Amino acid sequence: MDRPTVIVICGPTAVGKTPVATNLAQKLGTEIISADSRQCYRELNIGVAKPTEIELRTVPHYFINSHSIFEDVNAGVFEAYALQAAETIFQRNRLAVMVGGTGLYIKAFCEGLDEMPFVDPVIRQQVVESFKQNGLSYLQEQVAMKDPTFWMEAERENPQRLMRALEVVLSSGKSITSFRKGKKQERPFEIIKIGLELPRSALYDRINERVDKMVEQGLIEEAKVLLPYRNENALQTVGYRELFEYFDERISLQKAIDDIKINTRHYAKRQLTWFKKDKDITWLNPLNHDLIQVVLDQI
Repeated sequence: MDRPTVIVICGPTAVGKTPVATNLAQKLGTEIISADSRQCYRELNIGVAKPTEIELRTVPHYFINSHSIFEDVNAGVFEAYALQAAETIFQRNRLAVMVGGTGLYIKAFCEGLDEMPFVDPVIRQQVVESFKQNGLSYLQEQVAMKDPTFWMEAERENPQRLMRALEVVLSSGKSITSFRKGKKQERPFEIIKIGLELPRSALYDRINERVDKMVEQGLIEEAKVLLPYRNENALQTVGYRELFEYFDERISLQKAIDDIKINTRHYAKRQLTWFKKDKDITWLNPLNHDLIQVVLDQI
């Protein structure tokens, strides 16, 4: 390929994307754009499984520690950021690596986003305040009632997605799904998509082991420091939400840890469902010793 090329490494959480992407970027002598909606936050570390300091020193990364939990980061923000990062990388190298498990962010980068309707700022604030006061279950009830079409396919544990759908339907009177045109934007570079997949039992074992390791590394202490900011959108996420319930004395510590494992497994399942819809993805086992060569052969 003569045109610049982005190699996208995607898949569910804990499948092993980071070491594969790091090894690939090293072999290519290039840099990595993270496509993870949580690792961009400077204040979050253990609970979002950021690359290690060694990995970050080994290969330059974009969209890691690039934003604060007090900033509004969404797929549109990521699209603009990542396109600029790719342009920067292409000034030095014909190849770039993108890695992450946030399907919407990867889709935004590869295809662009549909234009959404104007949302009344008053309605947006009301939706946010209602969520802060009444919690996730209330938000789920509202979306199921007001936008049943979206609800059938929604990430039901993702408050950001639910709030976005709710503010759209309240502002426009139409389901957020009605604004999806499906028209892909042309990009001035080629895209190769590689998905990493393990047998479900092996992936779930990895998830459980990772959560236990996070606890050993200080996840509970990290969550305690973040407790005053629990209502920020960035913290409405697996790994922190469960520990906040423990701090509220609603559940035991063991229950919180077990819930993190369960909710992470559910999240991984939703990630796979999303990525499996993309027929452009070539699926590989991350434990395959020839994996990097298989990827290189596609370039």
